[in-house]
Amino acid sequence: MKKLAIATAGLLAGGLVQADNLDGVDKMICAAAQVQICIESDACYAASAAELGVPSFVIIDTKKKTISTTKASAENRSTAFSTVFKNDGIIYLQGFEGGRAFSFVIEEAGGHMTVSVARDGVAVNVFGACTDSDL
Repeated sequence: MKKLAIATAGLLAGGLVQADNLDGVDKMICAAAQVQICIESDACYAASAAELGVPSFVIIDTKKKTISTTKASAENRSTAFSTVFKNDGIIYLQGFEGGRAFSFVIEEAGGHMTVSVARDGVAVNVFGACTDSDL
């Protein structure tokens, strides 16, 4: 509670809050903000996360190489990813499950996230943000 009060006071006094830094963080919570679906023989369309079955929040654990829904979502979904690579302040995650390939690109300095999930003829793109799950 004390951390929340300090953060709120900083927000009110400073007007701007510094972005989260994920450098050295192994477990983070990520939120979907913008979602779109692209269809090969058509076009791209904006959609809500719920329309496409994209969880609103996921927990990424780079040590365990897992992406899971939060307990509060009651979805109980989890998938493993095969690759985690960090280079020049960017975290790259890649995996394959259920006929779909997926890639996450997460900026360590600000927590900005870009995700692509692809299967034959269809791609879903998600833009969002991540923060340390221990905060």
